[in-house]
Amino acid sequence: MKVFKFGGASVKNAAGIRNLIHIVSQETDRLAVVVSAMGKTTNALEKVVNALFAGDESAAMAALEEVRDFHYNIAQSLYEQGYRFLQNKIDGIISRISSIINKEMLLQTEGHPTQYDELYDQIVSFGEILSTTIISVALNREGIVTHYVDMTRCLRTDNTFREAKIDMHASAELLQREWKRYDFPVHILQGFIGGTEDGRPTTLGREGSDYTAAIVANLLEAESVTIWKDVPGILNADPRIFDHTTLIPRLTYYDAVELAYSGAQVIHPKTIRPLENKHIPLYVRPFADYNATGSVIQQTTPKPIDVPVFIWRKNQVLITVRPKDFSFILENGLNHLFDVVCRHRLKVSLIQSSAVTISVCVDNSRYLEYALQELQADYRVTFNSNLSLLTIRGTTPEIIRQQTEGKTILLSQTTRHTARYVIVD
Repeated sequence: MKVFKFGGASVKNAAGIRNLIHIVSQETDRLAVVVSAMGKTTNALEKVVNALFAGDESAAMAALEEVRDFHYNIAQSLYEQGYRFLQNKIDGIISRISSIINKEMLLQTEGHPTQYDELYDQIVSFGEILSTTIISVALNREGIVTHYVDMTRCLRTDNTFREAKIDMHASAELLQREWKRYDFPVHILQGFIGGTEDGRPTTLGREGSDYTAAIVANLLEAESVTIWKDVPGILNADPRIFDHTTLIPRLTYYDAVELAYSGAQVIHPKTIRPLENKHIPLYVRPFADYNATGSVIQQTTPKPIDVPVFIWRKNQVLITVRPKDFSFILENGLNHLFDVVCRHRLKVSLIQSSAVTISVCVDNSRYLEYALQELQADYRVTFNSNLSLLTIRGTTPEIIRQQTEGKTILLSQTTRHTARYVIVD
């Protein structure tokens, strides 16, 4: 069995869905097809959540209509005739979201609103439900027999909404039971989402569909995972930022973890561990060219990466913490600092310390303000936002000069093979 994962950019329109059908039709192995929400649907559903949380029912319903119309148009583009059947399925899903909106407005009226993160998961999880419903119907109409898997029932998580932790043992039992019960050639699964034991939907963190694919491969002992992307494979730099890029045909799991942690967008950071544990190779292949080999991540490679790698991580915040009494920060403040960072779910991308200060570079998020308030109660805290983190692996003095010349650098960090710079945008 193989696992294929298709991201939102790949299935953003009818042409993308037709290409997915073509790719799946070429395979003779049993497939688990993991699909993300289509296009920018996650962002669109976030607008619904934010309007609803603010108590603006009309704005929430207007945003939901945009989601419905987007998927309507895809259904109509797929089939000039007979698309009404698919639109009826879309209507059924949109009605479920409308019911959540109505229920939440009643709860707010009664003074018992749902916590934001739980409300987020209730609504945003429908993006993947919409995409897998459409794709399952499309594959069946093309003669490819599929089984639709509800991952809110088959991927068991805790109730850490928006960052749910997977119960591997329970999920293995549920998924393996589903696979044995329904012996279909193709299974369609939602990425990014799971569910608690008491039936509440959860999400695994933004871009979590890669992680879903890796977990499914681990639990079902898959032969391989293939992530279909809008790039030729894993490149040494983001082609949207850098003019000249090079394909890296082979990477080790270690290389991939390092690149993902530094902010490389091709692979979700949590994806590698479930694959490495069972030595399952991960292929990254171009969605537009089925015959291209792309890149592979595996246990070992014939030679190390021999080109410099550039990773540009945007929307960063640099926080510097100093004790109010000039005590040594590493002795007295380190545990507290990282307890705050952990509880407020800040994603740390760089750490640097001196005798009396610790600086951390983190992704900006809606939790940041609360973390800063808590730290300011005990420490002197300074921070800068609107920053980027540039990571260069395989550096030379000339490369560093070319990439940093003329830029305002707030912090730099250099190791044997890697240089990192926090830069003002």
